[in-house]
Amino acid sequence: MCLLTYFPPGATSDLTALRNGARVNKDGHGFAVVTETSVLVGRGMDAEEVLDEFAVVRDRYPDGPALFHSRYATHGAVSIDNCHPFRLGRDQRTVLAHNGVLPRRVRPAPYDPRSDTRIAATTYLPHMPCGPLDTTQGRRGLESWLGTSKLVILTIDPAFAHNAYIFNESAGIWDSGIWYSNPGYRPEPEPELLRTHTWHYVCEHCGELDFSRRGRYCGGCGWCFLCANPFPHCDCAQRIATGVALRRNATR
Repeated sequence: MCLLTYFPPGATSDLTALRNGARVNKDGHGFAVVTETSVLVGRGMDAEEVLDEFAVVRDRYPDGPALFHSRYATHGAVSIDNCHPFRLGRDQRTVLAHNGVLPRRVRPAPYDPRSDTRIAATTYLPHMPCGPLDTTQGRRGLESWLGTSKLVILTIDPAFAHNAYIFNESAGIWDSGIWYSNPGYRPEPEPELLRTHTWHYVCEHCGELDFSRRGRYCGGCGWCFLCANPFPHCDCAQRIATGVALRRNATR
């Protein structure tokens, strides 16, 4: 489901939280930092390399907003071309990054290597189909189109009233002055805690289910509380399936 992180101007980067997100979202990473004259972008497949580059750039330009994204591929190839953030159309002054699954109209056709976000950024959203983003109608229209997804836009285009926008902000989490699109930035609980405690949560993905549980998945939406991805597309399910297959092969 990816992890999208937004840093307001002046916010100090929490690299530990970003590493937690990168650990379970391994399909590419990227960042953007707003300076006085540009939006600096870095992308790559190696989490540590991208994190190191982000830390240097952020330390150099702490006064503008910034974002970091770690991808869990749902559409499109696993490649640097599909790493967020993306330029909005051909405009070098504006970038966007996204967490979730976008509507069908921007999902890639068979054999199209592009991701849904890449398609949206290059062909759909540049036309502002929902209206100007600085208007109430435009914001509501875009958030309605996004559904449960979240989107961050950074820009130095003077046509925009602000340098940063978070859409469906309430569906994410503010923690120590930093906004995260989901709980994937948190450290993975010790396995012993899962076996010995009954957990009481409001699911931070669907936001509506108040329940007691002994497992790792939300009973309503299938969200995995360990890796912050929906079942069965979570690292936990994949690790379990791999372990079962290995045990079966070992007994043959």
